[in-house]
Amino acid sequence: MGKKLNFIVLTILVLICTFVANNYEELSSAIDSGDTAWMLVASAFVLLMTPGLSFFYGGMINKKNVISTMLQSFIALGVISVLWVVVGFSLAFGESIGGIIGNPSTYFAFKNVGSNPNPAFSSTIPFLLFALFQLKFAVITPALITGSFAGRVRFRSYIFFMVLFSIFIYSPLAHMTWHPDGLFRNWGVLDFAGGTVVHMSAGFAALAGAVFLGKRKTLTEDSINVPYVILGTGLLWFGWFGFNAGSALGANADAVIAFANTNIASATAMITWVFYERMLGRKMSALGACIGAVVGLVAITPAAGFVNIGQSMFIGFIASIISNWAINFKNKTGIDDTLDVFPSHGVGGIVGMLLTAVFASEVGLIYGETTTWYNHLIALVITSVYCFGGSYLLYFIVDKLLSMRVREDQEDRGLDQSQHGEKID
Repeated sequence: MGKKLNFIVLTILVLICTFVANNYEELSSAIDSGDTAWMLVASAFVLLMTPGLSFFYGGMINKKNVISTMLQSFIALGVISVLWVVVGFSLAFGESIGGIIGNPSTYFAFKNVGSNPNPAFSSTIPFLLFALFQLKFAVITPALITGSFAGRVRFRSYIFFMVLFSIFIYSPLAHMTWHPDGLFRNWGVLDFAGGTVVHMSAGFAALAGAVFLGKRKTLTEDSINVPYVILGTGLLWFGWFGFNAGSALGANADAVIAFANTNIASATAMITWVFYERMLGRKMSALGACIGAVVGLVAITPAAGFVNIGQSMFIGFIASIISNWAINFKNKTGIDDTLDVFPSHGVGGIVGMLLTAVFASEVGLIYGETTTWYNHLIALVITSVYCFGGSYLLYFIVDKLLSMRVREDQEDRGLDQSQHGEKID
C-alpha cells in the first residue's frame, strides 16, 4: 500500500502543477539580457555543486556505502525540484506571514511565477529565473546534511526527512533572511549567499542527525577514494562562483567582488589548513587541502558581497583554523558526524556570519557600528536553536513513522546493497 501511495501522491502533484502553473506572458522591456544570461549560467553552476558534493562525500566513505552516499545528494535534485515548484518557493518567498514564512498560496505550483521581473526580488531578470536560481540553494542544503549520517540511514526515511526539513526549516529561514519583509532582513542581518540559510541550517541539522541516530557499528573508513574527493572539491569550487557571484542577481560589480572574494578565501583556507596540519606534525594531505578549501568557501558565503579581498583572506584563514579545531574536538566527544558536516559547514557558517558583522562595508564593527553585530548574535542564537531543535524533532517524527536507521545486518552489508541492490566491484 505504501508503494502505491507514493506514486499516487507524485501523480497528484504533477497534475496540480500541470493545470495551475502559468509562466508565460508578454516580455517586459525591463529585462536585462546580460543579467539574465549571467543568472542562467550561475544557476547551472549552482546545480553542478550537488553532483560535486556527491563525489566529495562519496570519496570519504567506505566502499560498501559509496553509491548510497552519493545518491543521497543526487536524489535531492529530483525531490526538492518538485517540492519547490509545488510549495517550497511560495513558503520561502511568498507574501510574508509575520516575517517568518511565506503564504503557501502566493506562488503555489509556480502560479504567478512568470517571465517578467518581480521588482521586490530582482528588477532585471525574469521572476521565473530568480525562482530557479533559488531552487538550486534549496536542493544542496539537505544534501549537505547527509554526510553526518552516511552509512546508517534508511533511504526512504531520508527522503521523507528531506521534504519535512525543506518545508519547516529551510523555507522559513530563507524567508526570514532574504524576503524583503523577512524578520532577519528587517533587523539588518546580512547573508549574501547563504551562510545562515544554507550552511548553518545544514550544519545544525547534521549535528542533530548524528546525535539522534547514534554511532555506526564500524567507525573506520578503510577505502577512502581521494581522487573522488579532489574531483568533488573542484566541482564545488567551480559551482560556488555561481553560488556567491550569482547572488548579486546580475552581471554587475557586486558579482565581480563576490567572485574574487570566493576564490581568495577558499585558496587561503586551503593553504592554511595544510600548513597548520604540518605545523602540528601531521602530513600535508590531499584530503586536508580539500576540506580546507570547502571550509573557506563556506565561511566567505555570507560575506562575499560585503567585504574586500584582504578581509576575505582573513575570513578564510580564521575559518580554516577554527574548523580544524572543531573537527579535532568533535573526534573527542564521541559524536559520530561521519563526514564532519557540522565542524565544516556549521562552524564555517558561524565564523562567516560573525565576521560578516565585523567587516561588512559601512555597518561592520571595524566601522564603529554595533547594531549589525548584535543583531547577528541574536540571529545566530535563534538559527542555532531552531535548526538543531527543529531538525531533531523532525528526525523523531520520521523515526516513529518509518524508522530512520537501518537494521544491524543491513549496516553490515552496506547501504549500497541493502538499500539499492547495487555495489561497486
